[in-house]
Amino acid sequence: MKQKLFTKNFTLLVLGQLSSLFGNYILRLALSMYVLEVTGSAAVFAGILSVAAVPAILLSPLGGILADRMDRRNIMVALDTLTGVSVLCAAVLLSRENAIAVIGVLLVILSVLGAFETPTVQACIPQMLSGELIVKGNAAVNQVASLSYLIAPLLAGVLYAAFGLKPVMYASVACFFITSLFECFIRLGQPTGVFQGNILSMVKEDFISSLRFITREQTDILKMLLLAALSRFFVMGVALVGLPFIVRTILGLDAKYYGGAESALAVATILGSIAAGLLTGKLKTGRLSYVLAAIGACILPAGAVFLFPSGTAVRYAVNVAAFCGAQAAVSIFSIFAVSMIQQNTPGHLIGKVMAYTSAITMCAQPAGQMVYGFWFDGCREEVYLVLIPTGILVCLVGLLSAGFFRKMEKKPAEETQLPLV
Repeated sequence: MKQKLFTKNFTLLVLGQLSSLFGNYILRLALSMYVLEVTGSAAVFAGILSVAAVPAILLSPLGGILADRMDRRNIMVALDTLTGVSVLCAAVLLSRENAIAVIGVLLVILSVLGAFETPTVQACIPQMLSGELIVKGNAAVNQVASLSYLIAPLLAGVLYAAFGLKPVMYASVACFFITSLFECFIRLGQPTGVFQGNILSMVKEDFISSLRFITREQTDILKMLLLAALSRFFVMGVALVGLPFIVRTILGLDAKYYGGAESALAVATILGSIAAGLLTGKLKTGRLSYVLAAIGACILPAGAVFLFPSGTAVRYAVNVAAFCGAQAAVSIFSIFAVSMIQQNTPGHLIGKVMAYTSAITMCAQPAGQMVYGFWFDGCREEVYLVLIPTGILVCLVGLLSAGFFRKMEKKPAEETQLPLV
């Protein structure tokens, strides 16, 4: 009998993710606008976010260990409940005098809870699905995230303008509690391991065994992790730093044009996720290097348009189209890369390996933003000196990885997924 994608478990997971991510997006957007009003500086919120990301990076491996040794359903329910309670407490305590302190503490708490939830959710997908459905499952979760990101900023802006920060925070609390309610009805098998004896010794043993797995036993997984991180380093660095810089500073366009570009990127991510689902079973592993190279090829026109006499409207249109193409390609690549990692990781290690995926990705994105921030500032008058070399570099990485992907395609598939429950 052919397995279907939207089983009861997976449907509940997707609905929970939709509610959780929507709550997260409206909360963070409202907090950023409030901090901007109170301090007059967007850099303050960016600084708080950067500091808050540190615990998530450091604690992700521990989150992966818990995901492999405890009931994943219970972990998700507890974490979303704690998230809702944390936001509720922050809303009650918040005042204009203590705003920065309360928001800073809240973001750190959310970062810590996220370090445990992300690997748990990612570990649930191969436990609920198998084979090619893992790719489709990851694509569906990615579509939900993109859809939330597309709708949340508009709704959050309207709610914030009409009612202020606290009602948005309460709406976010409701989203997290709804998520935990959905997750209560998920039914998963028992964890592959439990905590017995000396917990510190078990944590150390799990940490060493998972590191040994990706650095010695399955080095292909580590290479795939690094390629996924590298793609995010380039694309997120260019998109999150370069696009607003080009639209607002270089082209001199107002905020509505940047908002339009952001919406277009969200749509491109959704389309990339849909394409990944449709390409399941058709896109061979050996051709993933072409997808990676396509990311770089999409970036090249964004820089090339500045080499020729052209109007502001043309440069804006070309850059938005180029960045959307790169965003769609990186979405396809990331979904297939994560799915391959999940498919080639044994059930008792999946949480820990996905935690490394999350940690490495979280390191790559801010690193890319920092590098490209300085690079764009240094090439303010010649942005093509940033965009064209970046496009060429990503193309080269894609072409040079062709041998690795061909080897992965020839590698015999191993049934390493957890049994369906």
